[in-house]
Amino acid sequence: MTGRRLITAALFVAGCAGGTAPQTAPKNIALLHLAAGKTPPEREGTCWASDTTPAVIETITEHLLIRPEVRDAAGNVTRPAEFETKTAQRLVQDRENVWFAAPCTADMTVDFIASLQRALKARGLYLRQVTGVYDQETGEAVRRLQAPRGLDSPVLSRATAIELGLVSQAP
Repeated sequence: MTGRRLITAALFVAGCAGGTAPQTAPKNIALLHLAAGKTPPEREGTCWASDTTPAVIETITEHLLIRPEVRDAAGNVTRPAEFETKTAQRLVQDRENVWFAAPCTADMTVDFIASLQRALKARGLYLRQVTGVYDQETGEAVRRLQAPRGLDSPVLSRATAIELGLVSQAP
C-alpha cells in the first residue's frame, strides 16, 4: 500500500471510530414528594430546589356507530354508515410540587453557568452563544436533558450537574 493510501485508510478508520460518546441509560433523579407546606430535611452541604411537575392528561377519542350501512340485494351500499365522534379527557397524574437536590445558589457563578451551557451545547441541547447567564434557553435545554430522567423542570438538579461533571459526587 502506498503512503498516501495508508494515510487515507488510517483517516477513514479514525473517522469511523470517532463521533459522539455512547449514550448511557437515563438515570432517575431522586424526587421528594412532600405534603403541601413541608420542606426537605436539613442536611449540611445539600441545597434543595422545588418545582411543580405538569399534570398528565390523556385524551381518548372514540368513533361510535350510530347507524349501520344499508345495502341492496346486489350488495351495493345504499346508505353509508353514520358515526359519531366522542372525545373525553382523564387526568392520569395530577401536578405536584416536588423537591430535589440542586447545586447551591453560591455555586451558580457565571463560570459555572457557562460550563453548563458548554456541556449542554456539546450534547446538542443548547444552540445559543455561551453567555454565563441562566436564561430561559438554558433552562429549556436543562429541561430537555432532565425530562427523560424523571424531572421535567428547567431547574438544574444536583444529579444532572454531577452527570455533566460540573460538581463532585460528595455534597
